[in-house]
Amino acid sequence: MKYADGPSVEVQALIDAPTAAVWALVSDISTPTRFSEELQEVRWLDDQRFVGRSSHPAIGEWETTCTVTACEPGSVFAWVVGDRDFPSAEWRFTLEPAGSRTLLRQWMRMGPAPSGLSIAIEARPDKEERIVARRLDEHRANMQTTVDGIKQLAEARQTPAD
Repeated sequence: MKYADGPSVEVQALIDAPTAAVWALVSDISTPTRFSEELQEVRWLDDQRFVGRSSHPAIGEWETTCTVTACEPGSVFAWVVGDRDFPSAEWRFTLEPAGSRTLLRQWMRMGPAPSGLSIAIEARPDKEERIVARRLDEHRANMQTTVDGIKQLAEARQTPAD
């Protein structure tokens, strides 16, 4: 698995809440900061771009500018990191109604533009596959924690039927 191949990861959670309730959380760019070990803060720059501040024990702190590429209420919220046409990563939440519940997926793809991971790969090209696999594992864990956190929030907001 090479960075240039655009490796990706996806996680999901089935949420006992209607799509509108899940969408309210997913479309709030600050929601993931409540759960992610990396993403610390997010702020809007304008109606299509936001800045995320992240932290990682091996890298330190950094900020990235992201551009929303899809915002279809109740369905898709997606963004790219860096240049819209040549991003260093692409992220997406998708929501799918499942009766009275919602299937929430979070997906991300690395590249094609260089990222902070590129520095590690350039320093140890013989370890590229291991570096990429480890980073995907870190993303998977943070993403699963995020969708599970969204599940908890959305389900807590639901009132039991009388």
